[in-house]
Amino acid sequence: MEYVSRVPRPPLDGLIDDLYYLEGAPPYARLMLPPMPAALLIVNLGAPFRIRAGTDIETAEYADGCVVTMPTRALEFGYPPGTRSVGVHVKPWGLAPFLPMPAAELCDRPVTVEQVWGRPAIAELRDRLATAAGPYEMLTLLEEELMRRLCETAGLGLVRHTSSVIAATSGAVAIGDLSVAVGVSSTHLAQRFKELIGVTPKRLARTYRFAATVFAINPAGPIDWGDLAGGAGYFDQAHFGHEFRAFTGLTPTRYVEVRRRFLREHPGHVLDGWPLPAD
Repeated sequence: MEYVSRVPRPPLDGLIDDLYYLEGAPPYARLMLPPMPAALLIVNLGAPFRIRAGTDIETAEYADGCVVTMPTRALEFGYPPGTRSVGVHVKPWGLAPFLPMPAAELCDRPVTVEQVWGRPAIAELRDRLATAAGPYEMLTLLEEELMRRLCETAGLGLVRHTSSVIAATSGAVAIGDLSVAVGVSSTHLAQRFKELIGVTPKRLARTYRFAATVFAINPAGPIDWGDLAGGAGYFDQAHFGHEFRAFTGLTPTRYVEVRRRFLREHPGHVLDGWPLPAD
């Protein structure tokens, strides 16, 4: 697969981790994405893909792309044999200036880009992207569209600052202390988080802790689960295992088995590191 990415210019870099272009045959027809402290916007330029946002939800098809606020559970992506898209890996608070609705309305409910920006706008953007000279021009066009749509958002500074503290500690921070430090009530802070991120500060902290723990795992070597759980601040291995299943549907040992399968079957793949085969 071809993967091209870059960080956007200010002020988008305070909202977005990177813009990317992806084209080619996916390593697996279905990929499972465990929750990360991030949101996602994809503009699809190929055949439709499918998303299943939890085992209790029907799989839905996305032709023009999708918008995904920060998830609380794993997503399953089903890709066509050849996929082509441009997208945005967004910081947890970063979608808010581009949404016409509270982020909480989209929590674990991916929607099409058309539902957010309207059919004429996304059709025109897809046309421009499809006729661009190459990946870098496409990323520039997407960046310009985002700059044009950037809006002032009430409470964004508060949520961004508080989220940054949570991120810096990998979730190991007392939420009550945070609300005191920024001078608002815990209820007000939670409301702002739900509006702009879709989840509470406590849930964001849980996700940061889980993500940091997963990235600390070296699937190629031996793993001391007790040390890993203790170092991440979990009460014990049982608590750690419960969180793992809540986020991924897998036990920690099964997660590592699936990661090892990816490494074995697709060494050095551009998508290695977070998505897992769901087949």
